[in-house]
Amino acid sequence: MPSGVGYNHETVILDGETFSDCEFRDCRLVYSGGETPVFQSCQFHGCEWKQDDAAARTLAYLKAVWNAGGKPTVQALIKDITVAR
Repeated sequence: MPSGVGYNHETVILDGETFSDCEFRDCRLVYSGGETPVFQSCQFHGCEWKQDDAAARTLAYLKAVWNAGGKPTVQALIKDITVAR
């Protein structure tokens, strides 16, 4: 579990990682659909969030659902994501 690490201009693989008090500057953050990463008190500055493999296929699936008339279904998922818990 990286803790207190500063990442600068690098590619960071997120799958299955827990980051605590880390700072990411101008990084490419890559999630491939594995175990969900955990971020605790991290800071992000100018980072690019990238989805590969299974994560990218999931986004493509949601786009296909949206375009096939499933806009309300995708909007409900987005609402569920954005509701504070």
